[in-house]
Amino acid sequence: MAPKAIIAPSILSADFAQLGADCKRTMEQGADWLHVDIMDGHFVPNITFGAPVVAKIRKHVDKPEASYGRGTFDCHMMIAEPKKWVKEFQKAGCDLYCFHYEAAFSSAAESPEAKTDAKTNPKELVRYIHDCGLLAGVALKPMTGVDVLTELLESEDPKERPDMVLIMTVEPGFGGQKFMASELPKVQALRQKYPDLNIEVDGGLGPGTIDQAADAGANVIVAGSAVFGAQDPREVISLLRTSVNSRSERL
Repeated sequence: MAPKAIIAPSILSADFAQLGADCKRTMEQGADWLHVDIMDGHFVPNITFGAPVVAKIRKHVDKPEASYGRGTFDCHMMIAEPKKWVKEFQKAGCDLYCFHYEAAFSSAAESPEAKTDAKTNPKELVRYIHDCGLLAGVALKPMTGVDVLTELLESEDPKERPDMVLIMTVEPGFGGQKFMASELPKVQALRQKYPDLNIEVDGGLGPGTIDQAADAGANVIVAGSAVFGAQDPREVISLLRTSVNSRSERL
């Protein structure tokens, strides 16, 4: 049996003129987490926002009472040097810091202003995130094979194991893209090998694509425009949850 559904609307599709209110309303409409897309204009071509904005919206959404709990800020770090920003986002109210595997061989500096020639690596970065008191996630772009995660997920040291894996079903960088079903075999492979793992999918998810993702074994569902642009967001969140939970008993 796969883990229960977690619905994490992406605030990239919220109204930025009333971002705090939109985040609070979405939680009231049944969301479990909020998916917070951080883009730096280097790792991806787009730029969104940074830790100060996260700190502001944190005031509108209660911190989770337990790990993975309701109100979790799932920060998807589409940035070139993820280690530099862990502490800043921890202070801002991030709960789960999800870096891209592809960016994990970058500077080992522990703050934005620090400089070093030393490099980090995925295992060391997961450990560092855990040491900072956060949950750790690892994201994969569509071109990255899922086998690169084996040494992390099967590490003998639990501090080196990620708490969640994010499989991108679009190229990261912009919202509103078309769902890439070609990425679902990665989800299937992970679910078969790691039945208790939280597996997130992000990109093009909505009522028309959720069944495919749920059949593959995804349980953490990121949906942006499908939720924030819906006439009845509560109904969409409920539909996404039902699709995942109805299948998780069979997986």
